[in-house]
Amino acid sequence: MSRTTARRRSGALAIAALLAAPAAFAQAPPVDALLRDADRARGGVATGITWTATVEAEEDGRTTVRTFLVKARGDDALVESMAPPRHKGEVMLFNDRVIWFVKPGLRRPVSISARQRLTGDAANGDIASTNYARDYAGTLEGEEAVNGEPAYRLALEARSKNVTYDRITYWVSRRRHLGLKAAFLTVGGDLFKTAEFAYGNTLRSPGGDVPFVSRMTIRDETGAGTVTRITFDQPRAETHAPAMFNVNNVLR
Repeated sequence: MSRTTARRRSGALAIAALLAAPAAFAQAPPVDALLRDADRARGGVATGITWTATVEAEEDGRTTVRTFLVKARGDDALVESMAPPRHKGEVMLFNDRVIWFVKPGLRRPVSISARQRLTGDAANGDIASTNYARDYAGTLEGEEAVNGEPAYRLALEARSKNVTYDRITYWVSRRRHLGLKAAFLTVGGDLFKTAEFAYGNTLRSPGGDVPFVSRMTIRDETGAGTVTRITFDQPRAETHAPAMFNVNNVLR
């Protein structure tokens, strides 16, 4: 094959790929719909839901474990520390994008950030319900397989400064509409950690049974090599009164 023929064929393939991409994207659901479906399997539901989250972090050759009880309803969540004993009684209250921290002995709640480190590579916002459809503007970048499963690759940009991450590359299963993997980026686009998700739980609700996240495995990508695992157990639909998420009631 001559160089001229090879160039022509290469150019034809490139043009064909560009023409095929819009057609493939046209068949994809709207990004907001994909995010809403993926959020539902990570606690982002309008009705009440409760689960237990255990955070296991490996750092400097030792392992730390913390357990939390999470009660969520719409954009609110109440996160109670259950173990170890020295943290028992500590509470994080998520009111939309505002987070209050309360612990025994504190006379007033303290405002904290969703980005603040909880333990290991887990941030405060990682253990509460996920609402990417509200918190991020998303665009469809392409399609890639994650562990052999076809997925849409989405680019997410934070809508405000008080969400957990500035930018996320998010892979959502084409068939199941579940978040499979996330790459967390600084505002400048530098990768600092990644996460993969497993869905071994089922949330049983009046609206039907849906998959629910069972594990989030977070890996540091800056060279430290640390790994943090969040295990989600016993998800269940429950009725939570709005008063549960009032910071004045939490202080009592």
